[in-house]
Amino acid sequence: MEKDKLNKIVEAARLYYQLDYSQQEIAKKLDVSRPTVSRLLKQAKDLGIVEIKINNPTEADELLTERIKEKFGLKEVVVVSLSEYDNRYIKQQLGEVAANYLHKIVKDHDVIATSWGTTVYEVAMRLKQRPLSHTTIVQLNGGVSHSETKTYASEIIHLFGEAFHTQTFLLPLPAIVDHIVVKQAIEADRHIHKILDLGKKANIAIFSVGTPVVDSVLLQAEYLSREDQHLIQSKAAGEICSRFFDKNGEICVESLNNRTIGIELNELAKKEKSILVAGGPKKVEAIYGALKGKYANVLITDQQTANILADMGA
Repeated sequence: MEKDKLNKIVEAARLYYQLDYSQQEIAKKLDVSRPTVSRLLKQAKDLGIVEIKINNPTEADELLTERIKEKFGLKEVVVVSLSEYDNRYIKQQLGEVAANYLHKIVKDHDVIATSWGTTVYEVAMRLKQRPLSHTTIVQLNGGVSHSETKTYASEIIHLFGEAFHTQTFLLPLPAIVDHIVVKQAIEADRHIHKILDLGKKANIAIFSVGTPVVDSVLLQAEYLSREDQHLIQSKAAGEICSRFFDKNGEICVESLNNRTIGIELNELAKKEKSILVAGGPKKVEAIYGALKGKYANVLITDQQTANILADMGA
């Protein structure tokens, strides 16, 4: 191609794509017709002088969710874009999205099991009214009565029951007892056994993860000895339903696990929807351990956390 012709193509492309000239303005500047400008711009693309790239943020999110789904063997991943990363704000936004997700999937005859904690409380507060028939709400694990931090166990169950207009079952027990024989005696009670069995049979479970930090609800409680606390802080990456696991998702304090009242974590993975709602930099390791342990098959998290999880070692 002649050099003058090539220079004209480059100049037309520069004026149009870099300087935002209209095709009519370019025609006047280059002293050519408007159709000629159109042909020059097409040639610029055909010759590779101009390459057009579209950055689609929606597509990026889709690729990220697919990466996480494949990496951890999940059924669904919901990634939430956040404008700030304050811990309370993260919980509120995830709570909103999780509440909307539940609104879409719940149906008549479901058994919905919940854990307690501030994240799940944010979900419960944002549930929309959706009356259901023959549906039951049940608490997954025992609670904590001795803590400076509120767990919202009864409030969560109440809010779920109100939103779905259905019966509820609270588990009015400590999360952890001193001796395994005490646990065995409690679980042998007919009424308690019925609630625990209902949690096991639930087809939908929604929960978050805790972290083994000094100010966590469970470590503040009076249920744990100093030895228990030391083992947790040295081995655990996180906890779900008061059961502690390491970075690979393995139960890491077996003696404590044997004294814990509530659903076994391997039962969570069997559910139709086992929904983990958690995010923020402080919970990345706990979320990773939970996903490695296959305790969830649905993840609702924020974009920053999702990116980190996608890049963490397999």
